[in-house]
Amino acid sequence: MEASMSVIDVIAQIQDLKNNGHQLNKKKLKQSHPELLQNALFYFPSWDHAVQSADV
Repeated sequence: MEASMSVIDVIAQIQDLKNNGHQLNKKKLKQSHPELLQNALFYFPSWDHAVQSADV
């Protein structure tokens, strides 16, 4: 699998979602932002690690 977003884009999108009041629940993100979740898991070992790296 190849990533369609850079790691910087993944972090920026996570930060944008949080800043706009979205829940960062993995189950909800899988439905609403599957591409973000897929790319985050390409760069990070888990969704939680991606969220922690985004420092939100």
